[in-house]
Amino acid sequence: MSLLKITDLTLGYESSAVVSNLSFTVDEGDYLCILGENGAGKTTLMKALLGLLKPISGTIERGEGLSKNEFGFLPQQATVRKDFPASVMEIVLSGCQNRLGLRPFYGKAEKEIALKNLRRMGIEDQKDRSFKDLSGGQQQRVLLARALCSSGKILLLDEPVTGLDPIAQQDMYDLVERLNKEGLAIIMITHDSSAAVRYASHILHIGDEVFFGTKDEYTVSSVGQSFLRKGSDA
Repeated sequence: MSLLKITDLTLGYESSAVVSNLSFTVDEGDYLCILGENGAGKTTLMKALLGLLKPISGTIERGEGLSKNEFGFLPQQATVRKDFPASVMEIVLSGCQNRLGLRPFYGKAEKEIALKNLRRMGIEDQKDRSFKDLSGGQQQRVLLARALCSSGKILLLDEPVTGLDPIAQQDMYDLVERLNKEGLAIIMITHDSSAAVRYASHILHIGDEVFFGTKDEYTVSSVGQSFLRKGSDA
C-alpha cells in the first residue's frame, strides 16, 4: 500500500523553484534514500513532506488515514541543542505531543509508548539521565526514540549519522535497518552514497538530473554511476 504519492512536485521559496517536477512513491516497508549535491533541494523536500512548506505546484498525497503529524522525524544533529537541559524521558515523551489532543499532561498511555521506544533503542536504563550528558551516539538514539513516538508507519531522517564517529554511524545504520525490517518505511536524506546503495530499497536522486527507482536500477543508471564515482573519489 502506498503511504506517499508525490506527483509533479515543484518546491521553492517566494515562487523561486529549488527543485522541480518530482514524482515518486513510498510504499509500506520501503527504504528510500534521497541523494544529490548540496543545494539540490533535499532538505526543502523534507520540509514539504512534513507539511512545513507549501508546494509551488504538484501534489503530495498521503495514504488513507496517514496525517503529516504521524511522520516520525529525526533532524540533522547540527539543528539539535546538545546541551538541552531535560531528561531523556522528557525528550522522548515530547514525541507523544500529537497524541494529547486537548489534554495538558502526558498520561499512562504516552509514558508506556515512550518506555517502549526507549527499550527499542536499548536506552531504557538512561531514561533519568540528562540529555546533555550523553554521547553523540546516545543522543541520536534518544532523538530516534522520540521520533518513533510520533510515527506509526513512516520515519523521516535528515543526515542521521553526520557528526558521529564511525562506530556510532554503523550503530545508527543498524538501528534504522532493524526498524525497516520491522515494517517501518524509511525516508533518509544522506550524503553517504555507499550506505544508500547498501541499505536502501529505492533511491531518489535530486539535481540537474532526477532519478527515482530501485537501488539496482540506480547503480546502472548514468546519473547513479556518475554520482557514485564522485563519492568514491572524495
